Amino acid sequence: MENLFESHRRSLRERCAPLAERMRPRTLDEVVGQEHVLGPGALLRSLIERDQLVSLILWGPPGCGKTTLARLIAKHTRSAFVPLSAVSASVADIRRVVQEASDRFAQHGQRTIVFIDEIHRFNRAQQDALLPAVEDGTIVLIGATTENPSFEINAPLLSRCRVVVLEPLSDQAIQTLVERALVDRERGLGELGLRIEPEALRLLVGLANGDARMALNTLEVAAAGAQEGTITVELVHQAAMRRGSVYDRAGDAHYDTISALHKAIRGSDPDAALYWLARMLEHGDDPLYVARRLVRAASEDIGLADPHALVVAVAAQQAVHFLGMPEGALALAEATVYLALAPKSNAVYRAYEAARRDVVQTRNEPVPLHLRNAPTTLLRQLGWGVGYRYPHDEPDGIGRQDYFPPLLRGRRYYEPSDRGWEVRLRERLAAIRAARGQRAGPTESGGGSG
Repeated sequence: MENLFESHRRSLRERCAPLAERMRPRTLDEVVGQEHVLGPGALLRSLIERDQLVSLILWGPPGCGKTTLARLIAKHTRSAFVPLSAVSASVADIRRVVQEASDRFAQHGQRTIVFIDEIHRFNRAQQDALLPAVEDGTIVLIGATTENPSFEINAPLLSRCRVVVLEPLSDQAIQTLVERALVDRERGLGELGLRIEPEALRLLVGLANGDARMALNTLEVAAAGAQEGTITVELVHQAAMRRGSVYDRAGDAHYDTISALHKAIRGSDPDAALYWLARMLEHGDDPLYVARRLVRAASEDIGLADPHALVVAVAAQQAVHFLGMPEGALALAEATVYLALAPKSNAVYRAYEAARRDVVQTRNEPVPLHLRNAPTTLLRQLGWGVGYRYPHDEPDGIGRQDYFPPLLRGRRYYEPSDRGWEVRLRERLAAIRAARGQRAGPTESGGGSG
């Protein structure tokens, strides 16, 4: 009788569950997308089918199937499945689960999968509590996270797990899931006999942004308001309310997007740069942070090929500070286009990196006496400033002395490019070096940042 009651309660719960929950794949073959890890011959699928479990960190955006995959692994490998909440589980809870897993294996020979959704929310103490049990195989850990495991999972635990990268579902995969839910009579909406307009289907797929959960839950809301059995574009708009987004202003998406913006500017593509700029601003990123990165791009990737680039970038920052948003967005857009179209040179960046490297890696010799200021009689008596020649007294205003410490005498860092304003600077620098009697000397250079 108790088992019958439990079965009835479970059946009732399943019928009342959201559509996305009801439509979770029950077998590996029902999974749509993620062919790179679950397709025929893929390593993870082979491990599952051979019941050779390893601890995993499933890394991917919301709605890509992390929880579904964890449950399917437990089902196909005949393991006990124990979910833990990363928000509420304590170290004591972890130790209790580990002890139960040890007892389960001793008594029944059954392994235990401990599934921790949003494992990046576990603090160091909680993660450390998992280490011994993962190390000796008492539990198989499956952690799910939307954040980069390299930054969020401590190194000892990460080294004991295999990271599986899951991608956002393709539009075709989302469409397949939506169409499957519309015709499934057991778990989906098949009993309602609904149809969806082709344009509404395309809109729903686009709004889902690769998130299966968002697509199915939006479909369910739209279905509830369908008149005459048809889901229209307007219904989808109303059901979605807003576009699904995996953007996290403090997470990987933030840094990936600013990297894309910077690289588009560096690559002289104003259109792509404007897209990434708009994506950051529309998702609520701090416009002053964006402005700071534009200033960095002006210095690092344009430099003296166009000295006005830095002026424009700083002016945009000031405009945003003065105007606020949304008005300041146009100032950032103007600066972004200017920087993208400006001639590119990383000569200043390379020169500074080379100088910095010499500061760090070589002996920091005392400043030569002739370069020191001598504000007092004692310092002049000690030789400070003696022998210094004032460049303005030279016929061409060019100093002929050595300005390096002896160890680095003759060092060269800055070598202008042959682009933009630096063409003139190259000519000017060549004339200065000739006047100073400098021949081609040692040149230090550095690389570029990401």
